Amino acid sequence: MSVLETKSPTTIFVLEDDLWYSQFLSYHLSLNPDHKVEVFNDVDSFMSRLHEAPDIVTLDYYLPGYAGETILKKIMAASPRTYTLVVSGQDDISKAVDLLKQGVHDYIAKNDETKERLWSIVEKIKQNISLKQEIEVLRKEVKQKYSLGSELVGSSEPMQKIFTLVEKASNSNINVTITGETGTGKELIAKAIHQHSNRSNKPFVAVNISAIPSELLESELFGHEKGSFTGATNQRIGKFEEANGGTLFLDEIGEMNINLQSKLLRILQEREVTRIGAKGTVAIDVRILTATHRNLIDEVKKGNFREDLYYRLLGIQIHLPPLRERGHDLLLIAQKLLADFCEQNAMPPKRITPDAQKVLLKHTYPGNVRELKAVVELAAVLSDKETITPEDIQLPEQKQAHHVAHLQEEKTLDEYIAETVQKYLDKYNYNVLSVADKLKIGKSTIYRMIRKREVHIADK
Repeated sequence: MSVLETKSPTTIFVLEDDLWYSQFLSYHLSLNPDHKVEVFNDVDSFMSRLHEAPDIVTLDYYLPGYAGETILKKIMAASPRTYTLVVSGQDDISKAVDLLKQGVHDYIAKNDETKERLWSIVEKIKQNISLKQEIEVLRKEVKQKYSLGSELVGSSEPMQKIFTLVEKASNSNINVTITGETGTGKELIAKAIHQHSNRSNKPFVAVNISAIPSELLESELFGHEKGSFTGATNQRIGKFEEANGGTLFLDEIGEMNINLQSKLLRILQEREVTRIGAKGTVAIDVRILTATHRNLIDEVKKGNFREDLYYRLLGIQIHLPPLRERGHDLLLIAQKLLADFCEQNAMPPKRITPDAQKVLLKHTYPGNVRELKAVVELAAVLSDKETITPEDIQLPEQKQAHHVAHLQEEKTLDEYIAETVQKYLDKYNYNVLSVADKLKIGKSTIYRMIRKREVHIADK
């Protein structure tokens, strides 16, 4: 809902000692039902209500017993956002210029044109007020962007730069390339851009290129017609058509094979897609956001990624720093993740103690935010109190600093879960029932992990 749809009535105070003229101004201004007009025939009653901060004041500058300059200063001191209009019986150009220098918004002489001039000026002031209100709303929205989700919270300089880029990306339809290590929150950035763009009421469709077998990816992206290949028993629209009018997020774009890259480039150039087995094309209007943990320039040099496609997709580049480079933002993220997990699981709110915070800060998180999420959620389950203490925090063995910096080990969330379950099996002498109870998971889940050799039971 826009500011204009929710605005309050425009409040106008009329300070005029001439009873007839004050009623004349009040009647004229009240013809607009959106105006709330209050009339004051003496300064004292006017000053007693000035704390209400009216939007507009019409002021008779020459009131008996009061200097107009004194009243003007009091208005500006008590309500600096109020627009003051001097309505005077003296058509004095030099005085008008002097008043404008003092901060009066406009000077209106009492004559046959007063009504029309007053009406016109008030309408322009209302436009200014609406514009300021909209700017204030935008400022609040920008401030909210400093928290774009559980994993995208931060006040550090790197994250502030990212929020600025997200804002710029949201205000245009330019392509965006998001880079960063696995688990840093690239899809969350893509969602934030979409949700704050003019396409927010259209679909956001995410495709993880690395998660789809290459032989199925073409059909997944572009769709197919019935009977176009073995197993194509029905027509299927692809992700491009599904995202039509909205945003298509191609995660891990660096994993796409070179042949499919050529077809993607053609679609981006022609802005139309051809389903597998179809004779015609379908026009599309899709904004493309891409993400990768790879260095695409290196992939171009190696011949693994088309240079023309690289520049076609590039657009605004947003690089998400790893968690170890975000300083104390880590604690903000951890607390937000903890609050979300407790709420989702109907648990009482918990806080992280200072000692536990120190433990969290010492770890380098090769799995980035994804790893932190697993650690925090497990700590919430293990804690029987209203606080998370160091004893509740289960961290993988710390890698050497130089190894972490140069040889980042990438793990899936399933691998982190398996690692945690294995630690508990080791700790509780491979008693599956005890581990299931401690971790609040089904014993069948652990047995399944054993069968799939994701965890093991040592000989007792």
